[in-house]
Amino acid sequence: MSDWPPDYDDRYLPSRGSRYWFRERECQDPEARERDVLGKIQATMAWAWERAPFYRKKWRAAGLEPGDIKSLDDFRKVPVVTKGELREDQTAHPPLGSYLCVPREDVVRIHGTSGTTGKPTAFAIGRADWRRIANAHARVMWGFGLRPSDTVFFGSFFSLYLGGWGALAGVERLGATAFPFGAGVPGQTLMALRWLTEIRPSAFYGTPSYGLYVADKARQEGIDPKELGLRLLFFSGEPGAGIPSTKRRIEEAYGGVCVDTGSMAEMTPWMSNAECEFRTGMHLWQDIVYTELIHPQEKTLVGYGAEGVPVYTHLERTSQPMIRLWSGDLATWTDDRCPCGRTYPRLPRGIYGRVDDMFIVRGENVYPSAIEEVLRATDGVGEEYRIIVSRQDTMDELVVQAEFRPEAGARPGGLEALRAALALRLRAVIGVRATVQLVPPGQLERTEFKARRVIDNRDLFRELTTR
Repeated sequence: MSDWPPDYDDRYLPSRGSRYWFRERECQDPEARERDVLGKIQATMAWAWERAPFYRKKWRAAGLEPGDIKSLDDFRKVPVVTKGELREDQTAHPPLGSYLCVPREDVVRIHGTSGTTGKPTAFAIGRADWRRIANAHARVMWGFGLRPSDTVFFGSFFSLYLGGWGALAGVERLGATAFPFGAGVPGQTLMALRWLTEIRPSAFYGTPSYGLYVADKARQEGIDPKELGLRLLFFSGEPGAGIPSTKRRIEEAYGGVCVDTGSMAEMTPWMSNAECEFRTGMHLWQDIVYTELIHPQEKTLVGYGAEGVPVYTHLERTSQPMIRLWSGDLATWTDDRCPCGRTYPRLPRGIYGRVDDMFIVRGENVYPSAIEEVLRATDGVGEEYRIIVSRQDTMDELVVQAEFRPEAGARPGGLEALRAALALRLRAVIGVRATVQLVPPGQLERTEFKARRVIDNRDLFRELTTR
């Protein structure tokens, strides 16, 4: 493509009344878009072939080179890339791997993973790419209703974690006022409430867990979260904002609109999965990042209406471009038209789980998001919960711990009725009997980052029984 990589005008803004940033691209005929996407894929692959030994080696082993890709069907023959391969490549070619496709001096930002589950992975972003990321995020934010007149409170970590920085770049490019408050410091949430009541921002960004935590903290301080005046709350990092009952709790707490966004840090501009103002599920902005839904085992494209794993390809990145990156997430997609008029496919339920997060209890596949949906939809259940899987006498046991609201505990027999109702609903939804334990408000640990609510103790049982 002669116009690849794209060079955006950083001064451009749509008219304030426009629903679209680029109407022609967002409402394009899907077949025409696929032709454009193919051209961008071919350009990206040619770029990577020339500059990235990682991709040359991988594609040669598969008997492919960029010139072989003449259709999107051909593209599906390109082998997927896994996070494990990226880590191994950076170990062999430190620090940024053999898939960095720009000179080292062109790298303007290095972010990465925390390394809590293995060797950290470094994300290198070139100067021109950072501008394109800012433009992409601004465009998507415009699509879900953010405007230059908004002030955005950032309740997110500003560290190696790329989410907050990517959102900040988009807010600044869109021309809105950024209030990068941060999160993670002891006592910071109480200070956040002071600033929220003082500055009165109109929008909030963070994880769904932290959004609920701030609302809970506000109530403890005698503040109705609705009084904060937030009209728009957008989230990433967890599936919560795409779970209907969690979304409803956030919207009822603040009186604002809850928007689900996000794919993977490796795929920055990660906001290329995002809801629009109608919140009918996340649009896949296919002209920014091309997304396929692939069968978890067969590794073939699934049809609309089916469940699969999103596999992502950068269309505008020149530094560390990801080409068919396996996300490990689970979603269902549709090509039904959205009321907003955009012609992108959508994830109507968002990202609702991970292939490796699913656990099997007594032969049934159980997704944590299904349990969260039941808990959030039940009156009397508080904001925090834990899922504990253990084993007793070779039989799996599922325990769901959930905080109860004070009013539920104040009613005679209220807790027993709540426990029985939850057990019944969980059995109906997940197909497995769960032991429900109700605990007082505030007893379960809170988080200001991504919540880790599933505890699987079965390996401990296996170790004890095999000694």
